[in-house]
Amino acid sequence: MPAYIYTARAKDGKKQKGTLTAETRQALNTMLQSRGLTPISIQEASAAARAGLGKRRLGRKVKTTELLVFTRQLSTIVSAGLPLLQGLDILAEQTDDLNFAAVIENVGQDVESGESFSNSLTKYPRVFPDLYVSMVRAGEAGGDLDGVLLQLADYLEATEELKRRIKSAMTYPVVAFSMILLIAAGLVVWVVPQFAEIFSSFGRQLPAPTRALIATSEILRSWKALIFVAVFIAAIIGAKFYSKTPIGRLTMDMLKLRLPVFGALLRKVAISRFARTLSTLTRSGVPILQALEIVERTSGNEVFARAVRNAGDSVRSGETLADPLERCQQFPRMVTRMIAVGEKTGALEGMLMKIADFYDSEVKAAVDSMTSLIEPILIMMMGLVVGSIVVALFMPILQLSSLVQA
Repeated sequence: MPAYIYTARAKDGKKQKGTLTAETRQALNTMLQSRGLTPISIQEASAAARAGLGKRRLGRKVKTTELLVFTRQLSTIVSAGLPLLQGLDILAEQTDDLNFAAVIENVGQDVESGESFSNSLTKYPRVFPDLYVSMVRAGEAGGDLDGVLLQLADYLEATEELKRRIKSAMTYPVVAFSMILLIAAGLVVWVVPQFAEIFSSFGRQLPAPTRALIATSEILRSWKALIFVAVFIAAIIGAKFYSKTPIGRLTMDMLKLRLPVFGALLRKVAISRFARTLSTLTRSGVPILQALEIVERTSGNEVFARAVRNAGDSVRSGETLADPLERCQQFPRMVTRMIAVGEKTGALEGMLMKIADFYDSEVKAAVDSMTSLIEPILIMMMGLVVGSIVVALFMPILQLSSLVQA
């Protein structure tokens, strides 16, 4: 008979763990109930050993989709009246990610030992970000943990959908442009040299475009190409290290916002993230100053992070939120005026959510129009690149044929 590792709760409320053999899980479940124990989780010994492997990798970042599913399911469990500890045990057992399952199990053990749920989450900052912990803490303080978890799940779902849109918008042009470069490089490296051998027998000076194409082919096929590759890689590494410095991060993010087409899209994404995050936090009961600090850390763009930081300093000194946001000139007038109206009417959270929804729809429309615009541009670019190579290769042949006819 297979061996099972079980976790059960006794009549006095204490949790018990052990190993028993039984024909099936149901048989073990009946056996435990006959002993006055309420089963919480039952795992085969092999599955438990796999979960043990996950414990040794605690703290590894988990996918947003995993955290989203966990949050929504935990909200459902808590709102149904089940104890938080039992909900954590259930989710730890059914989570496929071994690392995440081990984290949930450890959080459950901390909660069982008397620690608050929010404090136990702070031990795993790569799994549960500041925003998550702060909202859970506010939900615990207000006695509305299930409602806060539901808001968190909605927030994670909206941000994940926004990421998917941006990723889909960026992936197609990058892949298509890479294919254009590969096709052009293949023609220049392998096809052009064969034509160059033919042209050498003509005994005449070749047209300038053909000479330039042959020279490029020779460079790419020689050791000089390694210099260009090394310089290119060094530039990428240098830019990466520079972007990690405060001034470098600010400079790079400013350049991103000034890019044609993509800059406007990134600005809309940043505004949407700012409004949705701040609305979710304040609606959950997080104080405005603490909420602005979290928004600053999760903004994803240093330009907007500094704008939020300055706004937080102004709010701390007694100003409204709308005034410093308007002075920084990073937010459209419509956004700052809607925030000002929300502050005056006491409906800031709802106004911020309307802003977020509006800019989400703007991002979706921008992504759709950009995708439809990029496709013909890339096709035209491919035609120009390949066509220029073909024309440069056939110009000497056309010249020679015209001389023969003459």
